[in-house]
Amino acid sequence: MRLQNQVAIVTGAGRNIGEDVAKLFAQEGASVAVVDLDKDRGKRVADEINKMTPVRAVSIVCDVASADSVEKMVQYVVNQFGGIDILVNNAAWTDHKNLFDITEDEWDRVMNVCLRSVWYCTRSAAKVMIAQKKKGKIINIASTSGHWGRKDATAYTTAKAGVLNLTRSIAVQLAPEGIRVNSISPNRIGSPVGQDEVPENRAVKNLAGRRGIPMDIAKAALFLASDESDFVYAIDLPVDGGALAIRD
Repeated sequence: MRLQNQVAIVTGAGRNIGEDVAKLFAQEGASVAVVDLDKDRGKRVADEINKMTPVRAVSIVCDVASADSVEKMVQYVVNQFGGIDILVNNAAWTDHKNLFDITEDEWDRVMNVCLRSVWYCTRSAAKVMIAQKKKGKIINIASTSGHWGRKDATAYTTAKAGVLNLTRSIAVQLAPEGIRVNSISPNRIGSPVGQDEVPENRAVKNLAGRRGIPMDIAKAALFLASDESDFVYAIDLPVDGGALAIRD
């Protein structure tokens, strides 16, 4: 197993990409902190993981947009599992507003959940990784929306572009400490934020000729979390079916 005896934190792990990342990491031997603001969703995922003995999972309710909440979550993980080896910053929120329609509160919520949370979680987890003197891996879930403009979103595209360059900056800063930082850019994976089901009319335009599924991203995250990517630093890995290549 590629993550045997490692400890992983996955934010936004109660559904979609985060859920599949948490489950796949557990299948590969990691103990997993299932972090989500929705208590019921997080508990469901953790309970399902814990059926796969001897893997352990804990469900943690955390507001990743709050520095205090993040610090408490990280300390809880350390107390439960003894350290942190992997952090996946997956939690997100989106808007569907143009420049004139989006409110300040909507802008702030998207920025806080999508971008500020990456700073908070990385800062707290990296301190633990450095103190334990072990190689760490941090994976940020960006988006193809961070690579191009959209007429139906403003704060989300801005925040995800920020995630891309924040990834590069913290990769440069943390590499000397033995911590690898990379990102993944999905395209329309799973159900939209705030919705439980994938809309039947949710169109995709890519080279694969199909919609992506959360497990597509989970497999890429496993690669970046494992020793197989030991020489991979500060990259963004598009797992988008080729959508970026044919954007017109």
